[in-house]
Amino acid sequence: MPKLKNMPISAASLQTYGGKLKFSTLLTALNGLPDNELAVLTHFLQTRGSKAASNFVSEVKKSIPADVFKFVRDKEMVWDVPFPPNKSPDFTFIDLFAGIGGMRLAFQGLNGKCVFSSEWDQQAQITYRTNFGEVPFGDITKIDANDIPKHDVLVAGFPCQAFSIAGYKGGFDDTRGTLFFDVARIIKARKPEAFFLENVKGLVGHDKGKTLSVILRTLREDLGYYVVDPQIMNARDFGVPQNRERIFIVGFKNKAAAQRFKYPDPSKIKKTKDTKKEVAEIKEESAVPVKYYLSRQYLSTLKAHRQRHAEKGNGFGFEIIPDDGVANAIVVGGMGRERNLLIDHRQTDYTPTTNIKGPVNREGVRKMTPREWARLQGFPDRFLIPVKDAQAYKQFGNSVAVPAVKATAKNLLRALLK
Repeated sequence: MPKLKNMPISAASLQTYGGKLKFSTLLTALNGLPDNELAVLTHFLQTRGSKAASNFVSEVKKSIPADVFKFVRDKEMVWDVPFPPNKSPDFTFIDLFAGIGGMRLAFQGLNGKCVFSSEWDQQAQITYRTNFGEVPFGDITKIDANDIPKHDVLVAGFPCQAFSIAGYKGGFDDTRGTLFFDVARIIKARKPEAFFLENVKGLVGHDKGKTLSVILRTLREDLGYYVVDPQIMNARDFGVPQNRERIFIVGFKNKAAAQRFKYPDPSKIKKTKDTKKEVAEIKEESAVPVKYYLSRQYLSTLKAHRQRHAEKGNGFGFEIIPDDGVANAIVVGGMGRERNLLIDHRQTDYTPTTNIKGPVNREGVRKMTPREWARLQGFPDRFLIPVKDAQAYKQFGNSVAVPAVKATAKNLLRALLK
């Protein structure tokens, strides 16, 4: 576990903040503290009063003055973040390969308490901290599994990697060198009651199916979990207008719980006021800045590119999504934006505000905004976007469709806690 070194504050200075301490105030006072040290402290603050805090308290006590430790331990914390920790949770979970917290939103929204998070991307850490009041630990490959608190559910959207061991007969050993190995070693060490893994649809056929085969064999045979057959779920079936398919893998330590679990039936998903079936329902409420509109030259280039592919008999190229349509899967990179263009005539001032070649198009063709991408993933509007657009597109493109995860998590918890 990373060590705290020199806290740039004292108990006396903190006392000036009055009877309660806001998280944002504490973060300001700690300005300059390295992220790995903030991770230790914020995890301690999030888990105060629970058994999980013991995994962090020793490092905090070793490295900060006793009076400062007593102050942050006893002071009432005002979590002035959009998604503060639940005070009386029904279960605990950890958030691995956390990204910006899409999986956490789902499980925390079902009254869970996150007791550990890990995400190596520093820009994603900023978004995570801004919304949850917690700095994730960094590179999971460097985290000792025994430093992670005991938990009920392990949650991970791990990257898909091929396993290079010839023959694929080693099970757990075959996964070494991949990030799934870190998921497996943590399950082996902490033995959660259940896990929820998410990955791209392509995992099914990845390396001719060998990758998924090794993963399932490791979970079932080496780790002894009862794994329900994985299922591909589509975001559009859970109240967001995005055609996004992902594979979900759910497993339990208890056989009876596994037998109780069923993946959610989209036809039985209750529709709410937040359900959005068409792209029109996720569009910005007012005219967006002109920077999101394509230049005439850029649009002309896209049209020519699509025409060349059409002449070859394929459908590659940009796509404009009608208001009553469903978006293509949002992905990292330019293609993710070019395959999800909109028509929007509400902008009247076409004066370029960025360095583009030529004038802005007058056909109303524009990119979606980061907020629109957030809505396509089912993130509520109170979810803050503290990073620049380029990072925001990357972060939402890499995230999960929250409603699909939440519906599945609800069934997982129903089977687990029955």
